Amino acid sequence: MIDHFPDDPRYAPHANGTFKQRYFVDTSHYQPGGPVFLYLGGEGPIDGDTHLDSSLITQFTRSFNGIGVVLENRYYGTSTPFNTSTTDEIVYLATEQVIADHEAFAKTVKLPGVDNINAPNTPWITYGGSYPGALSAFTIKKYGGTFYAGISSSGVIHGQLNYPEWYNPIQLLAPQDCVASINNIVDNIDSLIESKQDNAIAKLKETFGLSALKDIRDFAQTIAFPIGGPFYYPTNTFQELYWNPTRGHEDFFDFCRNVTNVTPPANNTAIDQQFANYTDGKAWKNLGNYAAYVKRVVLPLCPSGDYNSNTCFGTQNSSWWADPTNGAERSYLYTTCTEFGAYQAAYPKGQKSLISRVIDTNYTQQWCDWAFPKGTYNTIPSTPDLSRWNVYGDLNFTADRLLFVDGSADVWKDLCYHSEFAPRREWSDLRPEHLINGAVHVWDLRTYDDVTTEPQFIRETSLLEIRTVEAWLQGFQDWTPSSGKRELRGLE
Repeated sequence: MIDHFPDDPRYAPHANGTFKQRYFVDTSHYQPGGPVFLYLGGEGPIDGDTHLDSSLITQFTRSFNGIGVVLENRYYGTSTPFNTSTTDEIVYLATEQVIADHEAFAKTVKLPGVDNINAPNTPWITYGGSYPGALSAFTIKKYGGTFYAGISSSGVIHGQLNYPEWYNPIQLLAPQDCVASINNIVDNIDSLIESKQDNAIAKLKETFGLSALKDIRDFAQTIAFPIGGPFYYPTNTFQELYWNPTRGHEDFFDFCRNVTNVTPPANNTAIDQQFANYTDGKAWKNLGNYAAYVKRVVLPLCPSGDYNSNTCFGTQNSSWWADPTNGAERSYLYTTCTEFGAYQAAYPKGQKSLISRVIDTNYTQQWCDWAFPKGTYNTIPSTPDLSRWNVYGDLNFTADRLLFVDGSADVWKDLCYHSEFAPRREWSDLRPEHLINGAVHVWDLRTYDDVTTEPQFIRETSLLEIRTVEAWLQGFQDWTPSSGKRELRGLE
């Protein structure tokens, strides 16, 4: 069903049709009476990686004779209600519509070769990580009469406009000589911008091989790609670090090792001195190393060499953003612009920053405005309507049989259940939680076949989640599903 809310004026004039929502299923471990584990696909197509193998879902289906299902999110992959995603057509990509898909699927899907597996008569347990982690939590909160339990891993349950806190774990935990070098270079760059040293800025762009970038914000974003950010980056960053070397990427550490190389080529050292006259004769330590890395690793990501193009590192072609072709980036941008926020932004002057302070709210907001011009029926808000995201509980989130698992070093942690801005968290059997020491983003998902051979903090997390699900399933026969969805103030 395209529109689950035919009486809500937000979706007028309402689409009456349906669309095909793709899913994959694994019944190899199923025995009659076993549970269903619903993996929520999130912000990408599901055919590249179903997550039904070598994962926590595999551990669950094998341990409890269950079924594993991965469900593609509406407006991603082949699960698109329309042939394009104009402003009017993409209006149905709303959080409440997405989680209503989950309920409809659990109640009505007919899986091949198995009978009598629909919720709530069979225990359905959701799992999601990151954006789907939030959807898992929202689904349990809203449709706790359909779904028996759920797990939210690194679930971003809190929406806010700007998210400079994304960089906090990097600032605190990355190699500190690297962090200090980037902080100082950023401060120096911002000083040039603030004092309108146009010639020096032009020379700086040339140093990084990015003279073609016309907007200083595009330059600032591009040289920050190896570090990352909450919306867009084409390289593997701190967020892609992972405990399992076959699943993660250590590009960030390679970046830091290159930036802090103490025996660099002479031409790199010479670059450190090029802008010293703008900083009272003090060299810009490691600037040459930084620029050399960007030239060697980032610039080849644009094989055409047209660096100012939106297909490379430029962002200022408004018509490129307005292209309504279906795609994951466009869909995720819509959610960012309308409900979630978390725009890339730097801390203000006086606080250490790993990205230039020219990257601010307006930089992302202009993409929203260009991508989704006013339609006949749908107009995006001037800034994200965060109430649509936070209505499910925000940082005071509570729901029964919902396990929150986060990483202590996750760049998204301050939008998650274990945020530094959330109340103190304590375990209870009905409302369990766990913070993985040293973990980055969704570090519980990919497991070894034998979880007892995993590194200690990962191993204990895997075992905790397995025994938590086991305890839940032991109580299923005593569960009385509620008759309908839970009412949420602000949505009804």
